This record gives sequence, structure tokens and C-alpha cells, in this order.
Amino acid sequence: MSSPAERYAASRRRAAQAPLSPALDEFALDLGVDLDDFQREACQALERGSGVLVCAPTGAGKTVVGEFAVHLALRGGTSADAGRRKCFYTTPIKALSNQKYHDLVDRHGADQVGLLTGDNAINGDAPVVVMTTEVLRNMLYAGSATLQGLAYVVMDEVHYLADRFRGGVWEEVIIHLPASVTLVSLSATVSNAEEFADWLVTVRGETEVVVSEHRPVPLWQHMLVGRRMFDLFHDADAARKHDVHPELLRYTRDTLRRLELGEGRGAGPGGRRGPRWRGPMRPDIVDRLDREGLLPAILFIFSRAGCDAAVQQCLAAGLRLTGPEERAEIRRVVESRITTIPGEDLSVLGYWDWLDGLERGLAAHHAGMLPAFKEVVEELFVRGLVKAVFATETLALGINMPARCVVLERLVKYNGEAHVDLTPGEYTQLTGRAGRRGIDVEGHAVVVWSPETDPRHVAGLASTRTYPLRSSFRPSYNMAVNLVGSVGAEPARALLESSFAQFQADRSVVGLARQVQRNTETVQAYGVEAACQHGDFDAYFAIRVAIADRERELARQGQSQRKAAAIVSLERLRVGDVIRVPSGRRAGLAVVLDPAAAGFGEPRPLVLTQDRWAGRVGPGDFTTPAEVLTRIRVPKHFNHRSPAARRDLAAAVSGTGLNRHGSRRGGRSRRGGGEDDRLVQLRAELRRHPCHACPEREEHARWAERRRRLEKDTEELRQRVTGRTGSLARTFDRIVALLTARGYLAVDGGVTDAGRMLSRIWTEADLLVAECLRRGVWNGLSPAELAAAVSVVVFEARRDVDERASLPRGAVATAVDETLKLWGEIEADEAAQGLTVTREPDLGFAWPVYRWARGEPLAKVLVSGHIDGEMPAGDFVRWARQVVDLLGQLAESGGASSELRSTARHAIIAVNRGVLSYQATA
Repeated sequence: MSSPAERYAASRRRAAQAPLSPALDEFALDLGVDLDDFQREACQALERGSGVLVCAPTGAGKTVVGEFAVHLALRGGTSADAGRRKCFYTTPIKALSNQKYHDLVDRHGADQVGLLTGDNAINGDAPVVVMTTEVLRNMLYAGSATLQGLAYVVMDEVHYLADRFRGGVWEEVIIHLPASVTLVSLSATVSNAEEFADWLVTVRGETEVVVSEHRPVPLWQHMLVGRRMFDLFHDADAARKHDVHPELLRYTRDTLRRLELGEGRGAGPGGRRGPRWRGPMRPDIVDRLDREGLLPAILFIFSRAGCDAAVQQCLAAGLRLTGPEERAEIRRVVESRITTIPGEDLSVLGYWDWLDGLERGLAAHHAGMLPAFKEVVEELFVRGLVKAVFATETLALGINMPARCVVLERLVKYNGEAHVDLTPGEYTQLTGRAGRRGIDVEGHAVVVWSPETDPRHVAGLASTRTYPLRSSFRPSYNMAVNLVGSVGAEPARALLESSFAQFQADRSVVGLARQVQRNTETVQAYGVEAACQHGDFDAYFAIRVAIADRERELARQGQSQRKAAAIVSLERLRVGDVIRVPSGRRAGLAVVLDPAAAGFGEPRPLVLTQDRWAGRVGPGDFTTPAEVLTRIRVPKHFNHRSPAARRDLAAAVSGTGLNRHGSRRGGRSRRGGGEDDRLVQLRAELRRHPCHACPEREEHARWAERRRRLEKDTEELRQRVTGRTGSLARTFDRIVALLTARGYLAVDGGVTDAGRMLSRIWTEADLLVAECLRRGVWNGLSPAELAAAVSVVVFEARRDVDERASLPRGAVATAVDETLKLWGEIEADEAAQGLTVTREPDLGFAWPVYRWARGEPLAKVLVSGHIDGEMPAGDFVRWARQVVDLLGQLAESGGASSELRSTARHAIIAVNRGVLSYQATA
């Protein structure tokens, strides 16, 4: 907090600068609040005609700088260029676009502000237009007339360019914007702001970087250990030094000691330890926050199911955080916002439980929820009617939902592939929601302690500001034809080399080259240690390596043979065959309910075990071929989802009298032909070598192994150095070669008709979609069949599923088979060029969107979406909208037949019903 003298000095400086910034003075007067120093500095740079990069914590008010750009555009521009008049305000997500649109309409009026997202198009020719970043990218490639008179582009949340799925779009926009456009980049606090600003200067010209670490609302860090709340730091000085509060360290050490001794667990029968540490219950945490005046709060739980369960636990505990008037207002808001959702769908969506939670001031917020429900939660939370929201981390990246307190239940999250620790940047993003500017004097972040949570680790997360911005940019097929079509092949290559990705790669090469030099010196030192006076130890060690390689090769061959035998045996199974699953969680007897379906992938028959588990097994479950032990009768139309039916049939399996585990002989047989000849020869050479008799042989071998590993690492580093220098341009050249071979680019470098069609396809699988159009794969389908067929190129399951999803028979299955064949051809071409392969089509959404487009009820549609359980409504809506987006592109595509374009339009109408017909209020 600054002193009165410092504030007075700052006001004197502002008064002296006032004549230099007339537009800023108008803006500040209209705003009605004093601007912070970093806001004023950035706005003054804008008024001087410079671009700006503003890096500040969440909630610091950096969007004020973006709103000043809007003010400048509407004011008529700078004196240097009175013709400037338009401002585009871009955001990474539609919800944020909707929110910013409302803010600007309230400020400037509906006639001055427009909105362009995938869902909405309102007043697109207005002088100020809010849009998602992809919309602006598409405008730039299409040469849209809307770009006429564009003066400013505000890129809110520009740190999204690190997003591995969508980040490249931000760089495309920054590179391709006309030089006359002033860029306003707003970012979270990143540790390499200067590096990013250096790149912006190279591609956009003069750019001023303004960094503020100051939070307008101070944030206090706490840890909840059982029923006790501790401050993480004793004071601000301790926070700077990462010194954890001594009392917290002492208490957690004592608690851990009691747990190790069993006191915290309770002794069970026979002296066994009782249950593991059980932290505070979620209802107790919310109640504690309520009693201490720390609501409204966001409680981050990195699991959708966990968020929903938390609300149910609070309801079961009888928690109520609202009064009668608040409950009445909540019901009024809810009923006014869900009028477009059909009544028969409400019970399927869990509406009544959701409403009960809202009326008590409790809600979940995650991507699996219906968008309409999420928006209601957001509105009620911002208005202070909902007091506690259990959310996944996606909430921290989007709309403005500040709270007084943020609670982190764990410091580990699932990233789609594995459970990983939170990074300091993610921790800062999550806790940054705590403390509402203009409402709260201070914000609070609470981490719930568990035996795996070290307070010193939390202190490091809370005190570290390392959030480096890393580019995720890479050329795509669509980008290549658009660039070649707009500027030509060679200039396009030069443009790619000006990307932030290449900028970072070229800088990193210096460090890699130094590491190669250090490694080379260390390899030489290891060679001295590995030297043996008995002979050439390098030659001896090479024999040892060859033996290990041969043994691994033979083991792989054995596994491959066993797997092939298992596949053949599974393909022969019939309904009613009783088999024995030899290993794994499902080991024991099982009866075949549905034989392995013919087609793509490995056979995975549906079985019922004698333990009543029903599911599919695959070759990985069999160390030996599946043997039919006997047969039993399986009732016709057997329903494996019925517990009673499973119980009766499992009893019949057990009634066969067969041994559950069979003989205990190992499933792995030794090689029938004795030892491998090559292996025998290598082992004989090893024993004859003079170094084999050295008493320090194993010590030499350890040094030789270290040297071998370091040489391998060093070679990888050398390849990285070679690969990074001009790496994007080389990738672009390979993409151009592939597109030329497939007829999208002409040999002379021009764009063909097929290429122009590809240039208007905006999806991750752009080339696959273009090939499907050229081959007529989707011709002759009905609207519902078309929706199902195109879904396989946009859908991607959240987790890998071994089982291949089923498809509607007939035309859909034929079209999908053709799509998979085309994907195989593209994959082969990509592999030959050394390119990242196009993602394999995912069949998991075909049935749900097919049934939905045919008019079937939501309940049946959601059940058909997952092999294990229902598809969350939010996931269904999100993927259905992506299908609609692609159908919209087909309806406008010059490469599609008139019949297909008409079918696509009918398919859009068929899909856009019920819960899909809801649009965010804009």
C-alpha cells in the first residue's frame, strides 16, 4: 500500500502529463475511478500510437487498457490518422465474448457494439466488434470487407497462445494483421514477458511492455489441517523468503508422526491399522468458510464427478446458505433462463437436484454441465446469490467470476494423460480468483492439507511467479493453402519463420549447443574411467549391449506370437462358450455374450464372469490362447446391464463345476528350439574376451553404461539443434509437398480449385474433410446419417477406450469405413513426409448425434453415448455444436455438391433442437 506522500507525488505527475493525454483524461473522467499506474502507463503508450503488451495478475484491471482502445476508436483515432475508427476485441472463449459484449453495450450502446462467435452474429459491421480469436483469423484469410478501417485489435488473455490445441491461432492473427493496426495484448503475469515483447517488436513494430506484479486486493494464503486453519506465512517478509509459518510446520509434522504410529488411524481388529487420513468433509469446509465470513467461495476439485458429488454431500448434510428472499430471486432467474429447454429433458438433466442446490446457495461448474446451467450458475454467483461453487480448473481460465475465497482440495490434477502436480502458473491462475476488487478488502486462498501435501511445496507454488509463455504454433494444411494463396510460397515460408515459435526455437539453440559441448567433455572423462588394463573394454561392452538387445528382441517376438495366438482364439468364440480368463482383475471363468465383432481393431468379445462383471476382454487379458472349456445356454435377448440377469447367468457359469483358475502351470513356454544361436555365439565371445576376467569389470561397466547413455542423450541434443534451426519452414515445405502431390497446390506454386475448397475448411482434420468431399464419401446420405458420418472427424473422447464404438448400420457404416480408409492413406503420406499425423477418426459420437438428429429423446441419446454410463449433457452439447459448425462449412463449401449442401442445411436444423436450440443471452 503506498503512503499519502507517494499518492500525492503520483497525482502531481499525472497532472503534469494531462495535456499530453487528452483522450486518456476523457476516458478516466468517464470511467469515474482513478487509474492505477500500470493502466495509465499502458493507455498513454496507446495514445502515442504504440502497441502495448500488458502483463498483470488476474483481477488487476488490465481490461481497462483494452476498453481504452475501444474509446480511441470511437473517438475518431489519433491526430496522426483521423481515419481510424474500428476496434476488434478478441477473446479465447465464447462465454468471455458474451460477457465483454454486454459490458461494452452497457457502456457505449447496442448500435456501436457487435458480437461475432460461432453461435452468434450481432451487428457485425459495428465500429466495435467482440469476437473469438478464430473468427478474426478466418476474416484475415478470407480478406473480409469488415477489416476496412480497422485501427485497433485487443487480444484478451493472449497467453492462450501457449494452448497446445488452439494457441497457434493467436500467432496467425498477430503475424497477419495489417501493419496499420495497433495491437493491444493483455496477458496474465508471465516470467518471459520481455522475450514475448521482443518478438512483438519484430513482427508488429513499436510495442511497449507494461508489467505489474501488484494485486489490487491483497491475497492471504492458508492451509486447513483437519479442523484447524493456519496462515501459510507469518507475514509479507516471510512470504518473500518462502518461509512457512513455524506453527503450521510443527503441527503437520506432529500429525504425520501420529499417523505413522497409527494413532491417527485407529487400530483395527488384530492390531491392524484403521483407515487412512481423512481430511475435513466438504460440507464442513463450506460451513467453516460461512462462519468465518469467507463466502462467496470457489472450491476447486479437479474432477467433474467430484464437483457433482460435493454438491450432493452438502445437500445431504442439510447445508443452507441463502435466505427466503434470495431463494425466491434464484428461482425467478432460473425459470426465466431455462424456458427454451423442453420439460421432458429437465429430469434427464438432473434439473430438480440442480435447482435444489442453487436455492441453498450451492452449485457445481464444469464442462460436463449443460451450457445453459453453467451460465445460470455464473450469473447467480456474480450476483452473490450462489455462495459456494465446486468447480474444475476450467473456471479459472474463462469468465469473470471473482470470489472472496478460493479453496484447493488437492494440488494434483488429471491433464488428459496422467495425474500431474499443479505448476506455479496454474496455482497463481486458480488462487487469483480470490479477492473482489471494490468489494473485498482482502482475498483468501486455502489449501486443504493431506499427508502427501508438504507446506513448503505450497509455499513455493504461492511465491513463485514462473509462468513462461511457450508457443504451440505449427503449420496446418488450411494455413498452408491460405498463405500460399494470399502471399505466395516463398513469402509464406518467410512469414512462418517470423512466428514466436521459431523466435523461441532460435534462441534456445544457443543453450542446447552449450549443453552438447559440456556433454562431449563429460563423455571423454567417462571413457578414461571405463578404460581397462586387460584389453579393449569398449569392444567388451559392445558385446554386452548386443546380448541385452538380442534378449529384448527375443522377448518381443515371444510376446508377439502369444498375442497373435490369443487374437485367433478370440475370433473363433461363439455365444455360450465358457472360457477361462487367465490373469488380471477379471481372472476366472467367463461366458461369451457377444462374440468379437468383425471389422477394424482387435477382437474384444463381450463376456460375463462368474463374479457378475460384464464387459469386453481383449488379447491383452490372455497370456495363452482362449480355450473353450464347455458351453452353456445364454437366454435370447440377454440384458447384461440387468443385475438379476447377470446373477442368474453367473450362477450357471459357476454350476459347470470347472476349476476357476485351472492348472497353475505358467502361461509362458520356453522356446522349443533351445537357445537362440546368435545369443549363444555372443555369450561365448563375451567369456573369451580378456576384459571378462578383470576383477574391476563391473565398475568399468558402470562407467561405460553412463558414457553410452550420455552419448545417446548428446546425439538427441545435436538432432534438436539441427531440427530447431528453421524447423517450421521445413515442416511447411513438407506440407506443401504433400498438398502438391494430392492436387491442392499446383506445381508452379498456385492454389488449385481443391486447394481453395481446403482453404475454407476450419477444423483439426481439415485435409481429411477435404478428401471426403472430393471423393463424395458423404453424398447420398440423409440429414441424420450425414451428422453421424461427419461427427467422426470432429469428436475426440476424453480418455482412450480400447473398444471400438458401434455404428448405425447401412449408409453411415459405409461412409465411416470410407473415411477411415482415406485417413489411412493420409497417415501413410504424412509418415512418409515426416509430418505429425492427422488424428484418427473417433466413432464415439456417431450414435448419439444420429439418434438426436432423428428426433429421439435426450434420455436415449445420452445413454447411447458412452460404453460405460451416460454421456454428460455438457459434452453432448459441445460436440453437437462442433458437428453443426462443420455442417455449416459443408453447406457453404464450393467443393460440395448441391445435394450435399442441401442435406447439410437440413442436418443443421435437425440437430439444432431442444437443448441445442438454447443460445447464450447476447
